[in-house]
This record gives sequence, C-alpha cells and structure tokens, in this order.
Amino acid sequence: MKKDLTITTIQSSLIWENPDANRENFAEMIRSIDRPTDIIILPEMFSTGFSMNPADHAEKATKAGGPTSKWMAEMAAEKEAVITGSVAIQIGKKYYNRMYWVEPSGEMTHYDKRHLFALAKENEHYTASKDRVVVDCQGWKVSLNICYDLRFPEWCRNELVDGEPRFDLQIFSANWPSTRAKHWRTLLQARAIENQSYVAGVNRVGEDVNELKYSGGTGVFNFNGDYVSQHKDHSTSVKHAILSASELMETRAALPFLADGDAFKLL
Repeated sequence: MKKDLTITTIQSSLIWENPDANRENFAEMIRSIDRPTDIIILPEMFSTGFSMNPADHAEKATKAGGPTSKWMAEMAAEKEAVITGSVAIQIGKKYYNRMYWVEPSGEMTHYDKRHLFALAKENEHYTASKDRVVVDCQGWKVSLNICYDLRFPEWCRNELVDGEPRFDLQIFSANWPSTRAKHWRTLLQARAIENQSYVAGVNRVGEDVNELKYSGGTGVFNFNGDYVSQHKDHSTSVKHAILSASELMETRAALPFLADGDAFKLL
C-alpha cells in the first residue's frame, strides 16, 4: 500500500538565457527546503526561460549529461528527493523541450514535450514527442507533462490498465502567461477532476525578454479540484503539499468513474 507523498513546488522568475544564474537561484531555493520531501518541481525551461534560440542555448544530451542535468542530479542527491523540470536539449540537429525526472540515485528518465506552442513558433524550433511518460515514485504513478499539453485532455486522459489507473499524479511544468491565468487554473482543476488524480502545476513569475508577463498560479489540486497548496500570484516562493494515498483510493472506490471511460488509442 502506497504511503502519503510529499511534493514541493518552486515558483520563481527566470533570468533570460542565463543557465548559470538560474541554476544558482534554484539551488538557493532548493537548499532552503527544511523538511523531507519526495519530489521537487521546477518550471518549464527553468534554466533559460521559454527561449526560441535553441541553437545558441540548448544543452547537448550526452551519456555524461549536460550542465543542467548534472546539476539536477547533484541537487537530487543532496536533498534525497526527485527533482523534475524542463530544459532545452539538443540531439544531433534536433532540439527538444525535455522534462527530466532525476532521482537521488542519479537515475534519469525524461519526457519530451508533445504539444508545441505554435503561437510562439515553438513548433518551428523544437521536435515533438509521440510518447506519454509515467514514472514511479514511492509506489505512486506520476504522469509528466509540459505547459501546453494541459490544453489537450485526450493526451492527459487517465485510464485503467489491468484494472488500475495509469497514474495518480499529473505534473505540468510551465511558462504560462498571465493573460491566460484563468485558463491555467481552470484546466488544472479539470484535469484533476476528470482523471481522479492529484495535479501539480508549476509556473514561473516575472517578465521575459518578449515582454510576456507571468503571474505564477502554481498550485496542487486534489481529485475534487480543490487546492492542496497554492502560491500567491507574483511571489517567489517554495510550497509543500502532502498527497493522501488513502483519500485518493477511497474516492476512486466510492466513485469508480474511470471504469466507465471510453477505450481509445492515441495516434
């Protein structure tokens, strides 16, 4: 039987295309965590901001790892917690918006963003993934997602696999502008309710070089769409949330909605 899961969300501004400064900033915030936690979640492209200049700033994916993935491994080992967030990555002549899942042991899994944000021409600079990724953490099944994926419920859809839900927690690492803050909050709540799962959405604050403003809105929701933890808008902050395994399982047993879902296959 799975135990309760503690997750830590970090909301911060990002220094444009300056990985050293961003890693230093997040290292300080991570080291400020004064309690045990299982997962530490950072925003999308946390080392550069939402840059469409991958040729100049993407890190090469090598067996030894790039500067940011190595840093994530060091931080994960130091805090004895998983660290996850997305980074611009180069493989050959292609670039990916890659979400790393880095365990304290140094073991890494990754998810490459499926839905590229055409409004910002992300699809012209990065390559989309075709694969959903679910990882295990303390017996919890965790679905990895990045920003714009949130708008596509079929991609985010939970389902029963051998009688068990595919995931228990969805994570969305984001750079979501404040002009659509209502969409962000509403869609996070919808994904939690329809999938009978916890949802953690981690967004940045501040303003980028393109004069896009970000208010944050980072929060963790339970399967009823209620806040478990919530950051104040425009704040630089670290918050913790305890996810109850028993409450999740009791709700799913009392309301077995996932069993009535339509069978589908993503193409």
